[in-house]
Amino acid sequence: MKRSIKKVAVLGSGVMGSRIACHFAGIGLPVLLLDMVPAAAAESTKPAERNKLVNDALAAAVKSNPSPVFTKSVVNRIKTGNFDDNLKEIAGCDWIIEVVVERLDIKQLIYEKVEKFRKPGTLITSNTSGIPIHMMAEGRSDDFKKHFCGTHFFNPPRYLRLLEIIPTPHTDTEVVDFLMHYGDVHLGKTTVLCKDTPAFIANRIGVFSIMSIFHIMEKQGLTIDEIDALTGPIIGRPKSATFRTADVVGIDTLVKVAKGVADNCPNDEAKLIFTIPSWLEKITANNWLGDKTGQGFFKKTKSAAGKEILTLNLQTMEYVARTKPKFASLEAAKPVEDLKQRIKMLSAAPDKAGEFYRAFHFSLFSYISFRIPEISDELYRVDDAMMAGFGWEIGAFESWDTLGVSKTVEAMQAAGYSVAPWVAEMLATGATSFYKVENGKRICYDVASKSYKTIPGGESFLILKNHSDKLIWKNSACRMYDIGDGVAGLEWSTKMNSMGGEVLEGVNKAISKAEESFNGLVIANEGPNFSAGANVGMIFMLAIEQEYDELDMAIRMFQNTMMRLRYSSVPVVTAPHGLTLGGGCEMNLHADKVCAAAETYIGLVELGVGLIPGGGGTKEFALRASDELHEDEPETNTLKKRFFSIATAKVATSAQEAFEMGILRQGQDEVVMNIGRRIAEAKKSVLELHEAGYNTPVQRTDIKVLGKSGLGAMLAGINGMWRGGYATDHDALVARKLAYVMCGGDLSAQTLVSEQYLLDLEREAFLSLCGEKKSLERIQSVLKSGRPIRN
Repeated sequence: MKRSIKKVAVLGSGVMGSRIACHFAGIGLPVLLLDMVPAAAAESTKPAERNKLVNDALAAAVKSNPSPVFTKSVVNRIKTGNFDDNLKEIAGCDWIIEVVVERLDIKQLIYEKVEKFRKPGTLITSNTSGIPIHMMAEGRSDDFKKHFCGTHFFNPPRYLRLLEIIPTPHTDTEVVDFLMHYGDVHLGKTTVLCKDTPAFIANRIGVFSIMSIFHIMEKQGLTIDEIDALTGPIIGRPKSATFRTADVVGIDTLVKVAKGVADNCPNDEAKLIFTIPSWLEKITANNWLGDKTGQGFFKKTKSAAGKEILTLNLQTMEYVARTKPKFASLEAAKPVEDLKQRIKMLSAAPDKAGEFYRAFHFSLFSYISFRIPEISDELYRVDDAMMAGFGWEIGAFESWDTLGVSKTVEAMQAAGYSVAPWVAEMLATGATSFYKVENGKRICYDVASKSYKTIPGGESFLILKNHSDKLIWKNSACRMYDIGDGVAGLEWSTKMNSMGGEVLEGVNKAISKAEESFNGLVIANEGPNFSAGANVGMIFMLAIEQEYDELDMAIRMFQNTMMRLRYSSVPVVTAPHGLTLGGGCEMNLHADKVCAAAETYIGLVELGVGLIPGGGGTKEFALRASDELHEDEPETNTLKKRFFSIATAKVATSAQEAFEMGILRQGQDEVVMNIGRRIAEAKKSVLELHEAGYNTPVQRTDIKVLGKSGLGAMLAGINGMWRGGYATDHDALVARKLAYVMCGGDLSAQTLVSEQYLLDLEREAFLSLCGEKKSLERIQSVLKSGRPIRN
């Protein structure tokens, strides 16, 4: 059966339901969102009153931060209603997702009503996280059972990539396969097949990890602030670390899951870890549940000095000023860019931090070894779940590989930690790691067959580093690989993936080598962000030392590299994700095609540091404004839109919004929902462009600029913003320079100019602003604090 999803129904509009509806609307589907009729409106005939609950919930979701929608317009795809009046409309839906309160009796009551209207063959799934999936389908028809399973989204659904698929013994294999594929390709999720065991995979391991940390903290006498310093980005975990994560998720939720595992997993060898410490019992008794109640492990306060975040002292149960923990090993590890190297350093450290990391890893490794095959037959699913659901940069088994499996097992056993027998059996066969890379593909140890197997779907997730055996060229920052089928791949690794001389050298070298020996080039990376832009530290140093010839040369090199990328003789496709700012944005503006991850935050932000885009970004926006001119509207309209996008340093909050801003091109660039697929999609696009008979584009000499007529209108707008107090003196100065370039300079009439003409104007304006004291103050502020000052 060929199954497709044309419309979705979401039953329940609470925090999860409304946000799941938003995510489906975001991928382009019409959604029916239903909830109860409020008790006060039971006798009403007015839809506004009968749908108040669902409408209020959706409105609250859309206003929430972070936003659940890619663009505000997607809300128009969501139709709201109630269970009494609109449940019959589910007959027109292909997938019904139940997200009502976590009570089995209520869920079964909903399913009974659903069966009256659901058409046979329609998918019906539950977002439950705490009720056994097989129990919910009891008493339903065979067709219902066949098409029913658990689909556990994580909150917030737009940003957390995990989707756990939990079938029952009755679920059709075709349904499971479809959901695994659909969740991956269309919803952008890491779909993980789970067994119907308590807390499934991610919450089982994630909550164990948190509870284990609580016990280690008590034993070692560590504080909340110390634990969050130890368990955050330094070891590849989210900034929210441990205690902040608990506040965000809800301390009551954490306790509920922990108690659920303790009660329902009598054979869990580590069930004592799930025992709730006395201090945690006190916190829940006080109703200090985290963000939802205004205080938990942390509490925000206002004072004369401003806002302050206090930390709970677990001994006194009083909130105190936060302290910045000091561990020698953490300070030594911070400059190390490579995460695996940092984890090795920290786990071997002789100080208190090292003691914590050893205890934490030994406890975690022991626990995950015994969960195979209880919660999953495949160990890679455990790592996938933790990375996608809890934001770990590196999975638990991969961390074990990093520290050395055999060596760590010996240390664990010496410290009194046991390991599941299959690990010893694996080591006895001569296998030394859980993962390996062969022929550019990642393979994983399979416990059942005692051999390595290819991870399913791996061909769709092209990882550049997996091709390190086919390294073509490298410098201190860049690596160029042969990624197969006549395509080369380039990545670089610098702080925030900023672009300096070594990166520009790498781009030029990669294009030259691709032109010599390949059909095209993909530019991408697997870091947290594509690129935060040009290396402003270098710009600041040259400007302070008044090395204007050097600075001019650096800007020329940046511009020439972008033009080299645009006018290469082979197709160049970029695959951005995360922050793609300034120079990173300019690189994408000049690519033949952009395969952007849905979560790409892209924009020209140079105005924030008192500069204008100097790597061809200003030129490119002027060029696109020229192409967008229409006879039936004022010529300055499209230019103003482009101008204000740069002048306000606007950043697209999603790849879809980047289309609305004109950064991505309709019909040319594409959005890839699953971030893991974007590099493979970029490679595919290179081959499509090559096979279509790619020709080097011709440099443009027909760019229409408006000269003084456009400049006058722009300057009037800038003056109005300045007089209204929306722009400082320096903001206005920089904006005037930007307007001058985008209008083609001091031309008396509308004129056709070349790209090089605009690049020269752009470079001159950029250089002049580098000599401005207030611009340098802004750059210095960014280098020191990460934020520009408003001067």
